[in-house]
Amino acid sequence: MDTAEIFLRLAVATLAGVALGLNRDLHGKPTGVRTLGLVGIASAMVVMAVSHGEPSNIGRVIQGIVTGIGFLGAGVIVRNAMDKQVRGLTTAACVWLTACVGAACAVGDWTVIVLGAPLVAVVLLLGGPLEKWVHRNWPGAENPDRQ
Repeated sequence: MDTAEIFLRLAVATLAGVALGLNRDLHGKPTGVRTLGLVGIASAMVVMAVSHGEPSNIGRVIQGIVTGIGFLGAGVIVRNAMDKQVRGLTTAACVWLTACVGAACAVGDWTVIVLGAPLVAVVLLLGGPLEKWVHRNWPGAENPDRQ
């Protein structure tokens, strides 16, 4: 792999993290541009660093990232004891997603990235308004976790 390819993979991983972080930041969430940008590039860097060895090591590293980053994401999940609301799940999912995107960039799976990116955008941009619309129009469809 030449230097331009390495840079491209790292840049796309970083930009994907920054885009996800911007979405979270614009929604006033605790995880923003810098955090998710760093998660994306770090995931890509560690996968690319081991890609020069045995191919089986890549799977192990990705498995470690996916597991370990779950703990980082869990740190943004908060449960309010008063009204029993859970907050931060979408942000935690974005932390995990960013690590996965970074890993996909590292292995150069551009088809997955190009096809997945619009789906992520749709979920993040339209998911909240869709939930609100459903709850307004179907009061019985209230989420039991949101009581």
